[in-house]
Amino acid sequence: MRRKLWIWQVLLLVAIFAFWHFATHPELIPPFVWDNPHRAAFFFGEPVKMFHVIVEWFASGEIYPHLWVTLQETALAFVIGSVLGLVIGLWLGLTPFASALFDPYIKAMNAMPRVVLAPIFMVWFGLGIWSKVALGVTLVFFIVFFNVYQGVKEVSPVVLNNATMLGATRRQLLRFVYLPSATSWVFSSLHTSVGMAFVGAVVGEYLGSAKGVGYLIHMAEGAFDINTVFAGILVLTMFALVLDFAVSFAEKRLLVWRPTQGETEPQL
Repeated sequence: MRRKLWIWQVLLLVAIFAFWHFATHPELIPPFVWDNPHRAAFFFGEPVKMFHVIVEWFASGEIYPHLWVTLQETALAFVIGSVLGLVIGLWLGLTPFASALFDPYIKAMNAMPRVVLAPIFMVWFGLGIWSKVALGVTLVFFIVFFNVYQGVKEVSPVVLNNATMLGATRRQLLRFVYLPSATSWVFSSLHTSVGMAFVGAVVGEYLGSAKGVGYLIHMAEGAFDINTVFAGILVLTMFALVLDFAVSFAEKRLLVWRPTQGETEPQL
């Protein structure tokens, strides 16, 4: 069943690129579709030229220094933001007084559009990778934090009472009750956090950088080179999917105790 699903997914992707190719080639479509047929290729690019840019990037090695910088920024933002979100989420979830004390400030920081912090981080950390990492951390942190906090709050009182009656210490409750509950929520947030870490890196590179895939996209955008812009977006998307696959793999290995949907459904 899964193999059949993959085949359909690949066919859908091929169909999208085929439609894109035909729609941006005036000689392949009726003349009444576009008022000015050449505008389609100018505004939407051409898939063949886009793939040619990607192949040229990797064949010449031009992309590797830029890709390495962006992946460094993304990985650091992802790891630091996730760890901070996990630790602080657990702390506030287990400490009612601290949770009540910091609640309005956390809500205020979460409501703030954090992209506006990018220029401040560049003043603080310079134009190197750390300003981009700081921006990415602010985007990842709140996603993980709120999921961990909610996961701790959603622990069943029955499970807690039973564990306490059996003599479980606070450390044992944290290890065997709270952490497993929070971990399920963490992994549900990490898939979103992957994209946010890339957003932080690319936005930071847009605003000030001499390297990175975001820098390449920004330069191509300034030259109205739409094919290179789409090439950069596709490269970022592919690596984001690779990182998301790594998260899914870790989730399957670490949450082996969690029953699958088939195991939880009642048998008729």
